[in-house]
Amino acid sequence: MTSATALPRGYPHAHASDEARRLAEQGMVFRAQVGSGVHGTAVAGSDDRDEMGICLEPPEYVTGLSRVPRGTGATTATVRFEQYERHTAWDLPGGLSRRSGAGDLDVVIYTARKWCRLALDGNPTVLLLLFVPESETVYCSAAGEELRTNASAFLSRRVADRFLGYLESQRRGMLGLARTNRPELVAHYGYDTKYAMHAVRLGLQGIELLSTGTLSLPVREPDLSVLRAVRAGQYSRDDVVDMVADVTERLRAAAESSDLPAEPNLTWVNDWLHRHHLAYWRTL
Repeated sequence: MTSATALPRGYPHAHASDEARRLAEQGMVFRAQVGSGVHGTAVAGSDDRDEMGICLEPPEYVTGLSRVPRGTGATTATVRFEQYERHTAWDLPGGLSRRSGAGDLDVVIYTARKWCRLALDGNPTVLLLLFVPESETVYCSAAGEELRTNASAFLSRRVADRFLGYLESQRRGMLGLARTNRPELVAHYGYDTKYAMHAVRLGLQGIELLSTGTLSLPVREPDLSVLRAVRAGQYSRDDVVDMVADVTERLRAAAESSDLPAEPNLTWVNDWLHRHHLAYWRTL
């Protein structure tokens, strides 16, 4: 297994069995950095590295009823294989409850079918993978390249509701209306500046995607400098509340005027899944 497709060893977590890891490595078609590192908003010396990928499944998991164990140590295979998820911070004291930090890797490899379902529904986190620059790509097969070349097949006006929903979730976290795992930011700035930055970012990226059909990664200036300033606590809580309200309204307006189709191209996506699963199965 090459370093580009090798994943951290299994762990006692529902989606981190060694069998799930083996399947994700063997069927991988694409893997890249996502998160703050690719947005351009990472803070040197404090952020972890987030990666996401896509893998094809063997036939027994698609046309049959095969399952994988619930993490390492499980004696029976009971979990539907839809992803391999691993945070290296789990290896440190605190285990599953430990927050990822500088130098840690958070990686999730979705099965192609699950990733496509999420992308077709307009999931902002998942769609990001289609626009990651080549410099942030860890591994890309011919199937992965075809997927990225046809990013437009996954885009529709559905993305508006998903971006608005994710933005609202981050806004609530910023205001303390949802649980935060960063109390140190609230204590220092009076609000969670990372939630705030993500709320503004989602608004800006949703506007760009609805208006142009693409995403700039990293975020373009002057927006990037604004996001970094928000994260650094250089704006007051009231100023950021107004900023979030502004991008929310602009995002709604972009949804009304968007030239994106009402629905994604399910025919193309189904064809891609069908062709590449069959091709993969012939190699097994």
